[in-house]
Amino acid sequence: MLQDQRVDVDGLSVDGLRAEYDEELRAVIDGHGPETVAAESDVDVGTVSAIADGESPPLSLSDAAAILALGEEYPDAETIETMACEHLLLGMSMAVLDVDALASEVRLDLSAKEIQQKLERRAAMDLAEFVAIEYAIADRQY
Repeated sequence: MLQDQRVDVDGLSVDGLRAEYDEELRAVIDGHGPETVAAESDVDVGTVSAIADGESPPLSLSDAAAILALGEEYPDAETIETMACEHLLLGMSMAVLDVDALASEVRLDLSAKEIQQKLERRAAMDLAEFVAIEYAIADRQY
């Protein structure tokens, strides 16, 4: 799901969108077990266990992709992360948003330049940032 282009938010809030991603991560973790997921994804076992327990801990986009890549229906982690960011850029075109407008729409303490660096994968993005940016973009598409 991270790697899929979202064209609307279906009445979700930012928190609701994050909950969808947490549920998706939890399904992969439930299928393999927290210890196996932590070992194979190189994500801290405490973070993986927190997700399995229904929490929404801080997590990088790269780590989320690494966890999802363990699911049979997902591509590798690099492809997931690349596609996720490319879909954000494509969504910005469809929503007629530039990074300045996006920076004013998202509830993040990021400048337009910082957002651009994250979208272009020149700076690390965490899952919360991804969700907030994706939400703002999808909410503007018609």
